[in-house]
Amino acid sequence: ASSPCSFSVPSAEKVDGFPRRSMRRARQRRSHSSSQFRYQSSQVELTPLPLLKDAPVAELHDLFCKKLQQCCVLFDFLDCVADLKGKEIKRAALNELVESVATSRGVLIEPLYPEAIKMISVNIFRTLPPSENPEFDPEEDEPTLEASWPHLQLVYEFFLRFLESPDFQPSMAKRYVDQKFVLQLLELFDSEDPREREYLKTILHRVYGKLLGLRAYIRKQINNIFLRFIYETEHFNGVAELLEILGSIINGFALPLKAEHKQFLVRVLIPLHTAKSLSIFHAQVSDQPSLLCSEYVDSGSLRAFDRKATPTMCPSYRRFG
Repeated sequence: ASSPCSFSVPSAEKVDGFPRRSMRRARQRRSHSSSQFRYQSSQVELTPLPLLKDAPVAELHDLFCKKLQQCCVLFDFLDCVADLKGKEIKRAALNELVESVATSRGVLIEPLYPEAIKMISVNIFRTLPPSENPEFDPEEDEPTLEASWPHLQLVYEFFLRFLESPDFQPSMAKRYVDQKFVLQLLELFDSEDPREREYLKTILHRVYGKLLGLRAYIRKQINNIFLRFIYETEHFNGVAELLEILGSIINGFALPLKAEHKQFLVRVLIPLHTAKSLSIFHAQVSDQPSLLCSEYVDSGSLRAFDRKATPTMCPSYRRFG
């Protein structure tokens, strides 16, 4: 069935101005679905609701809310022929929600905030499936893609348009986009699907820019992810994307640098150069602004570390040794 809404959602490659290094390969990739871990066995049968564009003004917000609730129903995309009608109804509803929040003013009123965040949370927060290849090498192997992407992309697109809407009110959103929400969002950066990480990168950057009270917490949790990656797991799919976000954040730092930022250089940014998978994110780690190592940095610490440094270490760091 064709969608009643002709709004075209851009591809993940066009979401933002970040370089799309992770999107270079075009070969066919395998798909998996994390929805297999959360599929609703007692499935709710969806029925089409009236179109938002045809709704009287007095009924618009109620209909918008009903569509948000409708989109909380999850489907199993591993079974390609199951619930085709329901999948199409949800896809069309998501398309409508994206178009409405992107093009209409006055849609985002206070009662819709909890419903919008609930719909986003139900769809994107999930247990990421284990890699099908324990020896997965991002440079050699193709990533396993999320099978539920036809719905998941639209949910991410809605979230992005929601954050970028002129009607977006941080004072209302902060009640629902809290530290727990951010922590779950950061965990999704370990997704093997590069399309998902591209959306997450842009969305987290918007959250950082609009919800000022979460900035320190976001930096702290990104720092913790890097520390676990360096000193414990040596595996995290979203290192490159988080480094790109931090590069943008660091550009906004004021001088003199705080102790937090100096520690980040010595404890995280430099040790990342010794990671086994350095080649995957070397461009991003080398692009970090020289601001971090040009002011108030203890060259003795860098000199001590330089004995273990790799030949590919960024010259802007090595010159302090």
